[in-house]
Amino acid sequence: MSFIIRAARPSDVQPMYEMAKSTGGGFTNLPPDRAALAAKLERSAAAFARAEDEVVDDLFVFVLENVDTGEVRGTCQIFSAVGQKWPFYSYRIGALTQHSEELGRTFRADILNLSTDLEGTTEVGGLFLHPGERSGGHGMLIARSRYLFIRNHRPRFHDTTLAELRGVIDEAGGSPFWDGVAGRFFGMNFQDADEFNGKHGNQFIADLMPKHPVYIAMLPENARAVIGVPHPSGRAAMRMLEEEGFAWEKYVDIFDGGPTMTARTDHIRSVRDAVDSRIAKIDDRLGDHKVGEKRLVTVGRLGDFRTAYGWVEQDGDEIRLDPGCARLLSVEAGDTVTHIPRS
Repeated sequence: MSFIIRAARPSDVQPMYEMAKSTGGGFTNLPPDRAALAAKLERSAAAFARAEDEVVDDLFVFVLENVDTGEVRGTCQIFSAVGQKWPFYSYRIGALTQHSEELGRTFRADILNLSTDLEGTTEVGGLFLHPGERSGGHGMLIARSRYLFIRNHRPRFHDTTLAELRGVIDEAGGSPFWDGVAGRFFGMNFQDADEFNGKHGNQFIADLMPKHPVYIAMLPENARAVIGVPHPSGRAAMRMLEEEGFAWEKYVDIFDGGPTMTARTDHIRSVRDAVDSRIAKIDDRLGDHKVGEKRLVTVGRLGDFRTAYGWVEQDGDEIRLDPGCARLLSVEAGDTVTHIPRS
C-alpha cells in the first residue's frame, strides 16, 4: 500500500470525525464534534493559503492518505504559536524547601504552579492513527513529517517547540488528576471539561482556575501517581519525541497531568539533519531490490506539501529515487526534495 502525508482539506471532515470518535477521550486537539473539526479545517486552509512568512496564530492540519484507496487513515497538527487567542496554561512542578531550627529538620514540598511560560511557542500535536495502521512505520512517518514542514517553512515557527502527551485516563474515561485538582473547582467532570475545551478553548480556565500553588502532597494518591505520566498508548510517542531531542522540563497538562515535552526547534533531529538534494535519476533498481536506503522524502510548499517513504541512493551531491516514491510525490529527475533517514 502507498501512503503519503498531505495538507488536510475541508472535505476531510468526515474521516477526521470518524477518527475523533475512536480516540477514547482526553484528545483535546481532535474533538468528536463535526462543527469544531470543520472550523479547524477551515482555519488550516487559511494558514496554508497565507503568503507571508512570519509567526502568527496559524494551525496546520495534515492527514495520512492511502493513495491506493483514497482513504484517510491518520492525522496530525502544528500550531505556529500557542496562547494567542486564549492563554496557554500549564502546571510547572516546582519545590519549596523550609527548615526548622527547633526540630532540626528540613522539609521539601513539591508544588504545582499555574504557568503561561510556554505561551507563544510552536506546538506539534493532534497525532492520531487509525488502529489498523499502527505498524509499518506510519506513526514515524506522520510524526516526523511535521518537523520537515517546520524546517522547510522555518520563519513561520517559534524557536521553541512543545508537544503535549495525553495523560492517564481511567477505564470509565475519567482523569484521576482532574478529579484531584481542577475538578474540585469547576463543578464538571473531566469528559465534560475536555469536550468544552476542544470546542470553545480554555478561557474558562482563566476565569475559574485558582491561581495559588497546589501542594502535591495534599492531593489524593491516585492523582499524585499520574503527574507527568503519559497514557499507556502514548509511551511510544514519548520515546519518539525523546529521540527527536524533546525533554520533559516539569510542565504538565492542566487537564490530565500528562507531560509536556519541549525542544529548541533548530535542535530537533529531523529539522537539524534534513538535507535538500536534486534528483539525478528515477531509478527502478531502488526499492524492490533493496538498493539504497529507505528515507522520508518530502516536497512542496504549504498546501502542496507531501511526504512519503522512498528508497534513496546518494549520487554525489544528488540522489537517485525509486519510481514508487516519485509517483507518490509527483516528482521527476531535476526536481529538488528534502530527505532524512528513516531511523
